[in-house]
Amino acid sequence: MDIRFRNESFTDKLFTIVNAIFITVLFVSVLYPIIYIVSASFSDSQAVVSGEVWLWPVRPSLEGYTAVLDYKMVWTGFKNSVIYTIAGTAVNVLMTVLAAYPLSRKDFYGKNGFMFLFMFTTMFTGGLIPNYLLVRELHMLDTVWSMIIPTALTVWNVIIARTYFQMSIPDELLEAAQLDGCNDFQFVWKIVVRLSGPILAVITLYYAAANWNQYFNAMIYLKSQHMYPLQLVLKDILVKNDVDVAMLSGDPMDAARREALKTLLKYSLIVISTVPLLVVYPFVQKYLVKGVMIGSLKG
Repeated sequence: MDIRFRNESFTDKLFTIVNAIFITVLFVSVLYPIIYIVSASFSDSQAVVSGEVWLWPVRPSLEGYTAVLDYKMVWTGFKNSVIYTIAGTAVNVLMTVLAAYPLSRKDFYGKNGFMFLFMFTTMFTGGLIPNYLLVRELHMLDTVWSMIIPTALTVWNVIIARTYFQMSIPDELLEAAQLDGCNDFQFVWKIVVRLSGPILAVITLYYAAANWNQYFNAMIYLKSQHMYPLQLVLKDILVKNDVDVAMLSGDPMDAARREALKTLLKYSLIVISTVPLLVVYPFVQKYLVKGVMIGSLKG
């Protein structure tokens, strides 16, 4: 047993034990659904429907993933989600840097007024109907732009990026660059961006996750199914149970078998839709704590 634990008072020991139990229960409550979904996706469809799956796959099978790969809307949705995520994240990061850097400059006249306008939008919005009418008047309905422009900027990310620039980019560096004939755009591109890897990685992860998981805007602004992102396809399957299982395979199936395959398809699709973010996260995880901690300091 740790010497520090033995030297603690009874109250401190009790708090440590209760805290450890609480965290363990919370961890298990979050981890178990993930394990169950993954196990169910690799199990036989009849085992999933009959409730035989608890922790590990039962009668391991790739039936669910085979069905997903045979479902055309999944491929279409996956392709659209990749396009929306890459294009949307690029616009998001660009807009955030262009907004945050001027607000971090001490010599930017009127920055407090602009910051007030940014903060105002976090407390008051026009509402769903005005936003829809605006997108419609801009002729962006049922286009890629309806998935990018309405969410092009997040004020919270502007604030943490601004604070990071204030804490990490000294004024002397700007003065030295200006003496060498560097203008503001060159300074941002050649110096600020290259010295801001941690915060750029953080906001890129935030924006990429938001764009990948976005479905509400797609549900409101997109009418054509060939424009649907993967999350909207997933919603139709999970909530509306809107999938024609007969299209998934040419083999004849009875009604019970098709319903079982529908259930299995849901779990497999959840796993597939989650994997891209799990693959990207390890590459930016080392920057996450540093970027958030520095960017969250009051500047």
